[in-house]
Amino acid sequence: MKTYSSQPSTRRAFLARSAAFTLAAAPLARYAAAFSKQPKDSHRILVGTGKGTTGQFGPSGSILAYAWDSATGTLTPESMAAALPDSTWLAPSPDGKYLYVASELDQFQGQPTGAVSSFHMRSDKHGFKLELLSQVNSVSVGTTQCAVDATGHVVVAADYGGGSVACFASNDGRLTPPVWSEHYDGYAAGKVPVPSRQQSAHAHYASFSPDNKYAYVNDLGWDRIHVYKLNVVDALITPAGEASLPPGSGPRTLHFHPNGKIAYCMDEIVSKVTVMRYDPAWGSLTPIQTLDLLPEGSKPLTSTGCDTVLTRDGRFAYFANRGNNFLFSCHVDPATGKLTPFDGDPRSTTGGKTPRNFTLDITERWILVANQDSDQLSVIARDPATGKLANEAKSVACPRPMCIRFV
Repeated sequence: MKTYSSQPSTRRAFLARSAAFTLAAAPLARYAAAFSKQPKDSHRILVGTGKGTTGQFGPSGSILAYAWDSATGTLTPESMAAALPDSTWLAPSPDGKYLYVASELDQFQGQPTGAVSSFHMRSDKHGFKLELLSQVNSVSVGTTQCAVDATGHVVVAADYGGGSVACFASNDGRLTPPVWSEHYDGYAAGKVPVPSRQQSAHAHYASFSPDNKYAYVNDLGWDRIHVYKLNVVDALITPAGEASLPPGSGPRTLHFHPNGKIAYCMDEIVSKVTVMRYDPAWGSLTPIQTLDLLPEGSKPLTSTGCDTVLTRDGRFAYFANRGNNFLFSCHVDPATGKLTPFDGDPRSTTGGKTPRNFTLDITERWILVANQDSDQLSVIARDPATGKLANEAKSVACPRPMCIRFV
């Protein structure tokens, strides 16, 4: 049976929890030698990093800043923006002022939960800064991802390890404690399709519909996308149904097409993409196509789907795979949203091992990939007219990169 929890937030409780957080004490200057200054004609990315990131890059799980030059497709290490453990996911606010960060922890502030942090992003004559505003407990362990709605007032976090979701209100970038949460059941004993991956519910990814009416949570362990009605004023989401995937699919992420009518679900375990039609009246998602990403002879579980990127005009879609480590390129039908793989072999290099996240730069001439297990950020050239990706990459060192965000 699903369990729900509503937790009213008081100013006293919020202040008490916020005050309990302190950044790691190690001085940032100690690691400055590992980075060079940002060129004047570039932009910037922030990279969340995971366990095992030590040494010259700072404490485990730091948020790192890199300068980006879109003219040449060059990344240059810039600074350690924040020393924050296990910075699994970064979510900038719609207005670009704040950054919300999910930390995939098993314990925080004496409780068996992960954490969600918020920062004010600032740039001045001394450079770029992340100023800590708040940090709060999630509701269970392994907070793997978070998302902020179009108003910037609602933050939803997914706890992979604990199989739960939580809502937070954001007031000028400051998070309240969870105001609502849900813990998922998962499959009944003896009916688990993939015991090695689905022994319990695994909330992996939260997202919002393009019209900001609904929220979604991909449950990899239960093969469902949970649908919620969004209440922006109270920062609450109310259960509104589910979309079920075939047993053993492992729905990981959900991305909407720019037309606001179609969504793409990455089914991690089987490395497939499910194309789904969005109904704004009910928030429902209806499958209309399934695309297999794996080359013939590949084995699911050892070669798994990861992430999705769509171009701004909606003409092209790209999907990342881990294990075989490739990017899969597709044309998108503008009327139906259905996918057609590129002619020949649609698979091209990720530039490294185990892509965790990837993104297009503003010019859409480059794709940047966070290759988790080869400790590198890779840059791959793209032809904006044809959508074709180069099958080679240039890379820069980055310890266990998990998430890339332009800021």
